[in-house]
Amino acid sequence: MIRLENLNKHYGQLHAVNELCLEVPSGELFCFLGPNGAGKTTSIKMMTGLVKPDTGRIILADIDAAKEPVKARSQVGYIPDMPFIYERLTPMEFLLFTGDLYQMSREDVREKAPRMLEIFGMTDRAHTLNRDLSHGMRQRVIYAATLMHEPKVLLVDEPFIGLDPHSIRLIKDLLREHTRRGMTVLMTTHILAIAEEIGDRIGIIDHGELVACGTLDELNTATPGMNRLEDLFLELTLH
Repeated sequence: MIRLENLNKHYGQLHAVNELCLEVPSGELFCFLGPNGAGKTTSIKMMTGLVKPDTGRIILADIDAAKEPVKARSQVGYIPDMPFIYERLTPMEFLLFTGDLYQMSREDVREKAPRMLEIFGMTDRAHTLNRDLSHGMRQRVIYAATLMHEPKVLLVDEPFIGLDPHSIRLIKDLLREHTRRGMTVLMTTHILAIAEEIGDRIGIIDHGELVACGTLDELNTATPGMNRLEDLFLELTLH
């Protein structure tokens, strides 16, 4: 689960995140929407520990991220919008390296790494240098490495940038499968149709404030005359 309590972050005069309160239970895929600069990525970076909040509280998998930061991060998987991958490693080497970072046993890593590469259709490229892979294949490696330690919370920032339709379908199916197993997924995306398709609930943030939150039906009911997520999104964020 994810619980954010009165989260705030300032950059000078800019209030990037303003009193953000949000709870995402286990087994939910939550789509976090907003225009550029609305505070989505800043919120995620605070959850990962990359950015320190000015005030507020972050609970991840029932762990207070401020009091037990290492323990909290061990339960989190994070896929940024522009993920970094070591180009001189192969996918298999990168997964072994990631397993060591999460202090997985060598036996566990050697069992899971080939299985993860198979799931993502990377078996035939397991020993190809990452620098020689396409963007889509690199993204698959990142997902395989992130999911290998079976995090309880997955934070995904713009997961479909530059991916072909087959890869998009693969990622959508995997996110749904992992939420069915109890994982908490918080995902940002600018592709509203995907949010409508796979999101259990949707939150819209603008100027650092959560301006709408609920299921698609709840959002439509709360805004009569708005029958599409696109209409609601534009109504709430164009000002």
